[in-house]
Amino acid sequence: MRFLALAGAVAAGLVSACSQGVEAPFDRGVCYYVVPDETAEDGIKLNVVARDQPQIEFCAARLEEMRLRFLGLGGSNREIIGAYQGKFIFIDATGVLVGDTLTGGRYFFLARTGDGRLAIPGAIQREIDGRPVGVIAAPEAPAPAG
Repeated sequence: MRFLALAGAVAAGLVSACSQGVEAPFDRGVCYYVVPDETAEDGIKLNVVARDQPQIEFCAARLEEMRLRFLGLGGSNREIIGAYQGKFIFIDATGVLVGDTLTGGRYFFLARTGDGRLAIPGAIQREIDGRPVGVIAAPEAPAPAG
């Protein structure tokens, strides 16, 4: 009986430790490049890419720009990880994904167009079928009085 209680406590501790994971820094407007580092306490090293970034899209663009420059210089790393205001950013061949942790779930954020640019997924479909973003009809002029 005592063994079961001890095993349950250990299992609960392991589950809570694994679910916490590494948290992305929440420095307002700062875009980071995240590098795995076995010598660091939390297993990652953060390098500032840009400051004063108003939105996560701008940070993703700075990370993509850095990735392309490294590839142009002969680098081979086609996938990179970044961080912006509490979120991790994952850039690969399909586009940009965002997640709360390094190992947890990720959701699709930006897609690659046919020529490799990054775009909001809905914008790609609009380019294919010509569907407008959102058109509001012009107001009708009031009828003339009398």
